[in-house]
Amino acid sequence: MEILILGGTGAMGVPLVNLLAKDHKLFVTTRAKKENRGNITYIQGNAKDREFFSTLMEKRYDSIIDFMVYSTEELKERLPILLDHTNQYFFFSSSRCYADSSTPITEDSPRLVDVCTDPEYLSIDEYGMAKGREENLLRETGRTNWTIIRPYITYNSNRIQLGVYEKENWLRRALEGRTIVFPKDIAAKKTSLTYGPDVAGAIAELIGNEKAYGQAFHITTDESHTWGEILDFYCDKIEEITGKRPKVNLVENSNGLMTVWNKWQIRYDRLYDREFNNTKIETVRGKYNYKPTFEGLGECLDEFISNPVWLGMNDRYEAWCDRQCGEWTPLWEIPGKKAKLRYLKHRILG
Repeated sequence: MEILILGGTGAMGVPLVNLLAKDHKLFVTTRAKKENRGNITYIQGNAKDREFFSTLMEKRYDSIIDFMVYSTEELKERLPILLDHTNQYFFFSSSRCYADSSTPITEDSPRLVDVCTDPEYLSIDEYGMAKGREENLLRETGRTNWTIIRPYITYNSNRIQLGVYEKENWLRRALEGRTIVFPKDIAAKKTSLTYGPDVAGAIAELIGNEKAYGQAFHITTDESHTWGEILDFYCDKIEEITGKRPKVNLVENSNGLMTVWNKWQIRYDRLYDREFNNTKIETVRGKYNYKPTFEGLGECLDEFISNPVWLGMNDRYEAWCDRQCGEWTPLWEIPGKKAKLRYLKHRILG
């Protein structure tokens, strides 16, 4: 097969590229220059750029796997072109599109776009809402040469999450001796974290599978833990690796965090229990044994801590955390003069 992968350089994309390259010819878009290898041809450019996208659509592919994040209007414009140029288009939605559920989530569980009545949230195209709207666009085409993938929180050694935090927001504080600030209301909620290569393996088995055409699947482990349990595990593991246990401040609720973070991600996702029923995808690909959550997270922490590389800093969030704990982030850690000034303003004045 010839497969086009748009933006395949993340926690799901990298293992998927490596897996598919064994048997298929791949064309992978990337903003950074990369050397071709084996069956992989890297095409440098921004896949959201119209001119660059047009050059990609000069040929037809057996499958297009689309990791790009679009606004609803952006996808509406290019969706007919994508569907015309492939036998099977993979649209990456998200399990953040699901509404709250008191039972394990199935692919037919209500989505936010179906049941939300919050006028402010309905008025914007935030990620969880946008994904539901974009899924509707696919269904409204009247075609079936597409498959919707709804991953949830997917991790590897470069993405190790805690609640809404990426590793830059919590692990860096822990390793540099500052306090992890975490809300109790999020800590009490159940979550599912899935190992990136496991998600890649599931996607690979859906390519060319006629049972997957015109269908949506979440690809998640059915194992679940509270965020409080995940936090405790992280602290135990970091203490095992470094000999020092991270300091933790459990604040009463996430109201303060919402002032320095995407409040919608908190309100319409992390404050929900997220447990999943995988019966549907198992009828297509069979039963799959996902990597146990704590085993996988432990391996990723070991690998990252042995060679840490950080990807930026949220200065307002750091200031908020430091205000809760009476701590200060060294200014040399904060990149850029404007960010330093913002940090000082919010650390001192709130």
